[in-house]
Amino acid sequence: MKRILSCCLGLLVALSLACLWVLLSAQPAFAAIDTVNYNNANLQNQDFSNQDLSGKAFVSAEMRGINLHGANLTNAILTKAVMLDADLSDANLTGALVDRVFLVGSNLTNAILREATMTRTSFQDVTITGADFTDAILDRYEQALLCDRAEGTNPVTGVATRDSLGCP
Repeated sequence: MKRILSCCLGLLVALSLACLWVLLSAQPAFAAIDTVNYNNANLQNQDFSNQDLSGKAFVSAEMRGINLHGANLTNAILTKAVMLDADLSDANLTGALVDRVFLVGSNLTNAILREATMTRTSFQDVTITGADFTDAILDRYEQALLCDRAEGTNPVTGVATRDSLGCP
């Protein structure tokens, strides 16, 4: 009986030491967080075409003439940005926050803007042929101006631009 008790005690000590060794040698797991943002950056005439920029922040960025053709900007934050003459053709801005942005003269041909929040944004002289604005939040004034020149159907979603804007 004493021998069995001694054996069990030895096994318990060995098991305890093994657990202690595992706990002391463990390394914490750190998530690889992509901390790159473009806040207050001068991105004038830069080429970001066909890049994955989903979830990126472009707050108060200077983006005149930027090339975002085919870029994935899903859930991106574009606020207080200057995007005069920007190329956003074929870009995916689903769920993006596009607040207080000057898109004057930009190209949104075949862009996907589903569920984007686009408040206090200027769309003067913006090309929107084939753009899909389904469930996007737009200022009524800008929406009415966009309806005046809405045409085409988005080749990816199959939705007509006029229908996505709720034009009469």
